[in-house]
Amino acid sequence: MTINTEPVDELIEVPAGLRHVIAAETRLGDVRGREGFYHYRQYSAIDLATGRTFEEVWFLMMEGRLPTPGELAEFTGTIAGLRDLPAELLPVLTAAATAGTRFRPMAGLRTALSMLAETLELQPLWDSDPATRSRDALRICAVTPTILAALHRLHEGLEPVAPQPELSTTANWLYMISGELPKPAAVRAIEQYLIATIDHGFNASTFTARVVASTGADIAAALIAAIGAFSGPLHGGAPDRALDGLDEIGTPDRIDDWVRGKISRGERIMGFGHAVYRTDDPRSLLLRDIATEIGGPLVDFATTVERRVVELLAELKPGRTLYANVEFYAGVVMELSGIPRSMFTPTFAVSRTVGWTANILEQAQRGKIIRPAARYVGPPAPQPLP
Repeated sequence: MTINTEPVDELIEVPAGLRHVIAAETRLGDVRGREGFYHYRQYSAIDLATGRTFEEVWFLMMEGRLPTPGELAEFTGTIAGLRDLPAELLPVLTAAATAGTRFRPMAGLRTALSMLAETLELQPLWDSDPATRSRDALRICAVTPTILAALHRLHEGLEPVAPQPELSTTANWLYMISGELPKPAAVRAIEQYLIATIDHGFNASTFTARVVASTGADIAAALIAAIGAFSGPLHGGAPDRALDGLDEIGTPDRIDDWVRGKISRGERIMGFGHAVYRTDDPRSLLLRDIATEIGGPLVDFATTVERRVVELLAELKPGRTLYANVEFYAGVVMELSGIPRSMFTPTFAVSRTVGWTANILEQAQRGKIIRPAARYVGPPAPQPLP
């Protein structure tokens, strides 16, 4: 056996989880954790959430600028016309919605997107031109809410609701879930949530999307990989779990015992702490304001729990400042807006699909595969076979 003794590139040690490692350049936005600030392109994401529509921000992510009124009207009409499900997907959705004993809409979405890629005959990113890539991105983003809403209704034994082209993306999402026209206050609350969650730096799912895109695979393959990462409870799968925590606590007098019990057992308190922010999560502050405007007993209880949990975490985990993250109040806002808990994470995915595809399109321009190394720590090699 001949061993290659040629010199190799020196390995570079990086922090666990690639923390603070710059893996690429992007024009899409940034998260400045110590400041409690993040932006899309050149605009504050929170300013966009409070002052613009979802369609305007979607256009911004794709085109790099806000649209003119004429461009917005054309863009809105285009995406509304792309929401319909291909007929070939309905049997797949029916099977996915009724499989197993537990409803898993994100798994169903992955399955449906695989079929959609075949139905649309999506080309690999490596072989397609920018116009084709953009067209595919719009189609997938527009149809994703339709897929998710259909999965929900089929699981409930109901017929899917056809998308309505005259409704905005957010209003149409709520309509397809419930079958009823939503109230304007609920539409605006969820629209602000969707805008605030379109993108958020090189998080696990976005990085996963870019890794797959760097191989030249088709856009659906990169998106499906992102959804797999996103579905984990340490990433996008936490809004319903955070609200479940409020249910477990039940009353204000039980907060301390519940938190201390979680900490003593080494369990994570869902909805608190973030990998980047070292101060208040600006998304959480936005959603708390939205929830407070809606008002009610759930909001009062949530704000009481948040305040006490932060105090107890400061006491029990000194040196680690932990605040409520986006998931905590996201669950409250979605609950108050009539979204079933099983659809909390899918609602998050409706917006993040726009961010993922924007990152996929940007990565496709690079033309270089992402290929890190690993440090081998197993038994010495080579050894003779026994």
